[in-house]
Amino acid sequence: MIDLWAFLDLRFIGLVFIGAVMGLIVGALPGLTVTMATALLVSITMPWSMKDALAVIMGVYVVGVYAGAISAVLINIPGAPSSVATTLDGFPLAKQGRAKTALYAAAIHSFIGSIIGLLILLLIAKPVTKIALAFTPFDYFLFALFGLTIVGSLTSKDFLKGLISATIGVLFSLVGMDPVFGVGRFTFGLINLLSGISIIPALIGLFGFSEVLMQVSHRSLGMIAERLLDERVDFKSILKYWPLSIQASLIGTFIGALPGVGGPIAALMAYDFAKRSVKEPSRPFGEGAIEGVIASEAANNACIGGALIPMLTMAIPGDAVTAVMLAAFYVHGMRPGPMLFVQTPDLFYAVVIGGFIGAFAVLILAVSLAPLLARIVTVPKSILLPAISVLCVVGTYAVNNSTFDIFLMIFFGVLGFVLRERGYSVASLVLGLVLGNMMDFNLRKAVALAQTSDSFIVALLYRPITLVLLVMVISSFLLSFLRFRSRDRGEVW
Repeated sequence: MIDLWAFLDLRFIGLVFIGAVMGLIVGALPGLTVTMATALLVSITMPWSMKDALAVIMGVYVVGVYAGAISAVLINIPGAPSSVATTLDGFPLAKQGRAKTALYAAAIHSFIGSIIGLLILLLIAKPVTKIALAFTPFDYFLFALFGLTIVGSLTSKDFLKGLISATIGVLFSLVGMDPVFGVGRFTFGLINLLSGISIIPALIGLFGFSEVLMQVSHRSLGMIAERLLDERVDFKSILKYWPLSIQASLIGTFIGALPGVGGPIAALMAYDFAKRSVKEPSRPFGEGAIEGVIASEAANNACIGGALIPMLTMAIPGDAVTAVMLAAFYVHGMRPGPMLFVQTPDLFYAVVIGGFIGAFAVLILAVSLAPLLARIVTVPKSILLPAISVLCVVGTYAVNNSTFDIFLMIFFGVLGFVLRERGYSVASLVLGLVLGNMMDFNLRKAVALAQTSDSFIVALLYRPITLVLLVMVISSFLLSFLRFRSRDRGEVW
C-alpha cells in the first residue's frame, strides 16, 4: 500500500513549485521549450532521487504548457507549439484591453484540463493505452488528414485559402531527410535543411515577426490596447464554460495518448470542436471569443495526462517531453511499463501527484502575475516592437544555437506577412507543417505493409478504427465545404 501523504511533504511540494517557476519562464519566452528545459533537468537531477527529479520535471511540464499562452495572448507569439490556437482569440482579446481576462481564463481552464488529464491517467491508463496501440500506420495517416479538415475553423473568411495555406505547410514539412530512403528532399543543397524545418523558428516568424511587419507597414505604432478595461474579472463568467472545458479536456487526453501526435493537434482540434459546437459565442471566433482560448488551453494541458499514459504503461512516449522523461527513468536505472505499477508504484504516484500540485501552481502563479503581465499591452509599440523583434531573434537562436534558424525565422516572418495581407491563414499553414511529416511517413509505411498482403485494399481499410476514421475525414471535409459554400451564398448554416 502506497502512503500518498508521503508526497505532500514540504520538500516534494517545494520542488514542484521550483519546477513551476522554471516552467513559467521557459514557456512564456518564445524559443525556449518545455522539452529543452526537461532535457536540461535530466542531466542536473542525475544525482538526485527519482522522486525528487520527477517533482521538478512535473512542475516544469504542467506550468510550461500553460505559460505558452502568456506570449500568445500578449504579443501574438505562441510560447509553445501547443499555444498556436490560443493566439487566434487570445491576442484579439488583448487588443480589446481584456488581456487580464484572457490570461485568467487560460489559467483556470489549463488547471481544469490538467486535472482531468491526470485523473484519466490515474483511473483508466491501461484501457486508453490499448486503444492507442490499436492504431495502424494508415490510421495515423487518416487521423492527420482529419486534422487537416479543420482548416475551415482556422480561417473565418475563405475555405479555399485555408486549404491552400495548409497545403503550403505540408510542402514545407517535406523538406529534409526522406524518412524511408534517407536522401535529402527539397533542400536545394543546403546542409542545414537536411534535418527539416524546425517548428519553433517557423512559429516565431509566422506569428511574431510577421506581426511586427504588419504593424510597421500599417504605421500602427500606438499601443496594442489603448488601455486595460477597468473590469473586475468575473470568475463566475469564466467558470460557466466548464462543460466546454471538460469536453476539450477529453479530446486533449485522447489525442495526447496517441504517440507522436501531441499538444498542437489537440489544441487545434479542440478549437475546431468549440467553433462547431458553441452556437452563441461571446464574440465571433477569431475576433476575441473567450471560448476559443478556453478550448485550446484545456486541451493542451489535458494532453499532458494523455501523453503520460503510453509512456508509463508501455514505455512509449506520447510526445517530446515524455520522451525525455523516459530517458530520465532509464538514467535512474528504471524502466516504465506494466511492471512499473508492481515494482515501483511510488514513482507512478510521484508523477501523478506532482502533476496535481503543478496544476495548482498554475492557478497561484497566474493569479499573482496576470495583472502585472497584462500591462504589457499598454506599452507603446515604438518600444514594444523592437523588443519583440529582439525576442524573436534571441528565441530563435536559442533553439539550436544556429544563425541559419534566424534567417529561417525571417523568411517565415515575411511569408506570414504576405499571407496575412492577402487574407490567408498562417494557423492553417502551421497545421500543415505539423501534420505533413506524420502523414507522409505513415502513408508510405501503410502502403508498404499492405503491399505484402494478399489483398491490398483489405489490409489497408478493413478494420473498424480505420473505417470510422475514414468516415470522419469525409464527413468533416464535406461539412466544412458546405458550411463555407452556404456562407458565400448568404444562407444561414
